[in-house]
Amino acid sequence: FGVHALLIVTLTLSPATATAQIDNDATREDVYPPLWDLAPENLLDFLVKDKKIVINAWNYQERLGMYKNLLNSSAKYFTAFGSQNFGNILWGLPLQHGWQFRTGRLTDPSSVTSCGYEDGDLLCISVRSWWSCMNYYLAVIPFLGAVEAGLFGQLQYEIEILPPEERRADFCYSVADCRSRIPKLMDKWKAYFEYLLSTEHKAGSPVTFSSFKLDDALCLMWRAHVASIAYALPKFQDSLKYLSDPEADFGEDWANAVDFIAATHFSTDLQTTNQFQTFLPQRMLTEGDVLPSISDFSPQQNRVLLSLRALHKANQFTGGLLLKLWQKAMSTEAGRRMGRKLIEDLASS
Repeated sequence: FGVHALLIVTLTLSPATATAQIDNDATREDVYPPLWDLAPENLLDFLVKDKKIVINAWNYQERLGMYKNLLNSSAKYFTAFGSQNFGNILWGLPLQHGWQFRTGRLTDPSSVTSCGYEDGDLLCISVRSWWSCMNYYLAVIPFLGAVEAGLFGQLQYEIEILPPEERRADFCYSVADCRSRIPKLMDKWKAYFEYLLSTEHKAGSPVTFSSFKLDDALCLMWRAHVASIAYALPKFQDSLKYLSDPEADFGEDWANAVDFIAATHFSTDLQTTNQFQTFLPQRMLTEGDVLPSISDFSPQQNRVLLSLRALHKANQFTGGLLLKLWQKAMSTEAGRRMGRKLIEDLASS
């Protein structure tokens, strides 16, 4: 059964990106999240008011700015993995958020407001969007975890996140607030950034990062990532009602698949993430969409969405045993290497 499970999972996670290779000239605009150049790249580019840096996390550009600050401040730890910070494993977060924005998943799905729509406030992130709320725990919490860890050094101002118009109790808004409400989750993100900081040896010149191990960094990052999803999933279950059944299914299927991807310590650098995201749907799913026959999706997209559905159902049917078997197979570096290679081989076949 273990081998069978392994096969199911590896087939499921095949992104089949042969038809969507990233150009080697990675300066092309489309490798970055939408509006990346316009996002605040320094903490003082956000609003400073009453000795606080105030961030509106319900504005796409400002939420993107939190990611940009994380990428910029952690760039020096990834210089050995490519130029222009392309090897930074935090790229997975803003690229996923950019995909959500580009495909309309951050808009108000109830259509009660014009939040996120072109004829309304395009940069608005709706608190009624399941994707928006899930992503909050993969944007604001990592950011505040980094603040607490000291990634940005000693800040002269406190950071304050503005609350949404609804569901205020479902989020936290400062380091102290999040520390009191979700200490275990904050600990996991803080641990990732503390690991980065711990690898810096400032005594010698030039600065070296000889103790930095990419697998250790990936382990801590993915541990925090899956913890964010696990915490947010039950909290925003009721937001799925605003989505079509196919879209709601896809959202949960994708959240389930992340657990399997995480176990391989899959590298979420810029190029790998861009290649991997090509199999994700380029628009929201609607009631008329029936897998695997969605006409405006590629055969690979149809196949992968169907496989994600099957993986989720199989994991539910086995009471989570499928995931446990996969995690056991991925518990050694050799196993993880095999898991990643299976994904990459299937992707390029």
